[in-house]
Amino acid sequence: MTRLKIVLSVSLMLCCGSAALAQKSYPMVMSLHPVAAQTGQTSEHEVTARYDMSGAYQIFVTGQGVTGEVVPPEMKPGEQPAKPEAEKKPGKKRPPAAKLKVKFTVAPDALPGVREFRIATPQGASTIGQLVVVKDPVVVEKDANDSRMTALEVALPATVCGTIEKAEDVDWYKFKVEAGTSLSFLVQSSRIQNKIHDLQAHSDPIITVRNASGTTLAQADNEYYADPCLRYRFEQAGEYFLEVRDVRYHGNADWRYSIEINSRPLVTQVFPLALTPGTESKLDLIGFQLPAQPVTQFKVPMETPEGPMSVGVPMGDQLSNPVSLFASTLPPVSEAAGENNTPEKAQPITVPAGISGRIEIEADIDYYSFEAKKGETFAVEVLARRLQSTMDSLVRITNEKSVSHAENDDARVGRLTISDSWIETWTAHADGKFYIEIRDLHLRGGPEYVYFLKVTRTQPTFELLLDSDKTILMPGTNGTIYTRVERKHGFVGEVQLSVEGLPPGVTATCGRILATGNDGCIVLQAAANAAMAASNIRVIGTATHPQAEGQPPLTITQVANPLQEIYFPGGGRGHYPVTTHTVSVGEPLDIVSVKLSTTDISLKPGESQKIDVTIVRAEGFTQNITLDVIYRHLGSIFGDSLPKGVTLDEKNSQTLLTGGQSTGSIVLVAAKDAPPVEKQLVSVMANVSLNFVMKLTYSAEPLTVTVVKP
Repeated sequence: MTRLKIVLSVSLMLCCGSAALAQKSYPMVMSLHPVAAQTGQTSEHEVTARYDMSGAYQIFVTGQGVTGEVVPPEMKPGEQPAKPEAEKKPGKKRPPAAKLKVKFTVAPDALPGVREFRIATPQGASTIGQLVVVKDPVVVEKDANDSRMTALEVALPATVCGTIEKAEDVDWYKFKVEAGTSLSFLVQSSRIQNKIHDLQAHSDPIITVRNASGTTLAQADNEYYADPCLRYRFEQAGEYFLEVRDVRYHGNADWRYSIEINSRPLVTQVFPLALTPGTESKLDLIGFQLPAQPVTQFKVPMETPEGPMSVGVPMGDQLSNPVSLFASTLPPVSEAAGENNTPEKAQPITVPAGISGRIEIEADIDYYSFEAKKGETFAVEVLARRLQSTMDSLVRITNEKSVSHAENDDARVGRLTISDSWIETWTAHADGKFYIEIRDLHLRGGPEYVYFLKVTRTQPTFELLLDSDKTILMPGTNGTIYTRVERKHGFVGEVQLSVEGLPPGVTATCGRILATGNDGCIVLQAAANAAMAASNIRVIGTATHPQAEGQPPLTITQVANPLQEIYFPGGGRGHYPVTTHTVSVGEPLDIVSVKLSTTDISLKPGESQKIDVTIVRAEGFTQNITLDVIYRHLGSIFGDSLPKGVTLDEKNSQTLLTGGQSTGSIVLVAAKDAPPVEKQLVSVMANVSLNFVMKLTYSAEPLTVTVVKP
């Protein structure tokens, strides 16, 4: 029945959605062309988006060494340059723009790799796009390169950028090499689509190298998830061809790709994966075209925070391509290679430990032993695929008789399932020796099957997730940021929220996540005279947890991880982690304000209270508006800061405003057994559909709800 309700809901949306959609929306980035930019250069690109990017005035780019700017439209003869967008009067009409010219300037020493970018417009901050920073000149596909006879000639080294724009599209490039030349072909395509908000189908590229007569010499499909990486040595000098297509012969105008083609060394992995900040370590390099002695020395700076990082490591007088490493403060342990492959030969470790290991050969299984006391709790986490290892791990905790006490294949991190393993909490049932068994799920092995194994005793903590990655404000209006807690290792307390980095003219009322709940909210308020602006913010959660008698409470502080909502096929709403949450102040959109009859209510158990809601619509906007105090979609709840026992009385509330209606109501009711709570922050939202999944949410001023003792 639940499935039937969801299908019917989607069907109804499909039937009537066009009559109830917003007139205005923040822009949703679909693609960038070309998708790569060269270090040491300034290059022009075109952004394609759904909805309107007109008036774009700022570009945010993650990381160091890359800046972006909007390219002003070409002026007609005698036309005066336009004023900066922030200086214009609100409400001035502009022609809508689904495409935008931008420039990226990349410093010579900028680290190659993928960067997120976002565009600030009067309609709000855009969703995330992705840019690939490369070392070599960028060659852009021409429309007529769909056959070997019309292949685009490329001088190497180069990065070719193109689009698998239609079904059965095949792109061809030709190049010349000398005898004995070895080349690598590194593709970025599917991976740079995972954060695209409305790109429901992703590319699955396959590349083929052919000789002058068209004979296949080498082919690559999946190496980095769906993206291929091909290495080939050309024994004979001459002209050769690279063929690029989707493996299914599908196509899409937003399926962009970049392919880095060069003869430089390509480091795919390093060993060990984890390094101690401030300590110089020897790294074994794994990859293609490496020196005869593929070893280097590298020191992670002392101030490096614990966690994953992407860096270039020394190779002679140059740096390698970016490689994935982990900065660890755990006591380091190196695997006793080849000597710990049975429980009897298990390598003893002392907890906590950070173990650097490798599954050297097929069917290799590594064992580590540790002592535990009854009731002690432990966490065992594998970092491998997240650090570009080929390994798909499986980890178990066993006793001396090889009886499994805990096992994990694919872990859940945030709202993603990953190929790394993670036993988050395991409690020893008795004193004794226990064993950690780690292997590749498919019993594969080799130099590239490297891993970092974190073995720790657990302590109470939590993680925070933001839904979503942007908050859209207009002068004099409010917006809501929902934050969800994931409690770990026995943490049961409440979390106080705070925010840093707001744009000028924007203030925040910060709520808390109750010990009895999962979500809290922050209500942002833009002053009536707030100027157009945008900035990236940080949401921080702080909590305390009691410890053993005589010890002070444990203070826990965590920074929330932003999630970008993703439009799934069939009407589902998904998420993908991104780096930033952007707050923007822009021009008025479809709703000018949301006002409440009261902003502070007090309920006794069993009591209800009505809140009148008044909407000021933009001139001409008559589409449906839905009121709510819970952020949800198709039965799934993504944000609910109501106190335990307090619910929305949907039957007696007027939440659907149709045909230009501007007044509605919210009725909150406290259950007879609702526990007392004081001034919990709640957001009253007015939602306007953008498409069949996404909505633009406007918020009222902060509402506090108190449940008093009976």
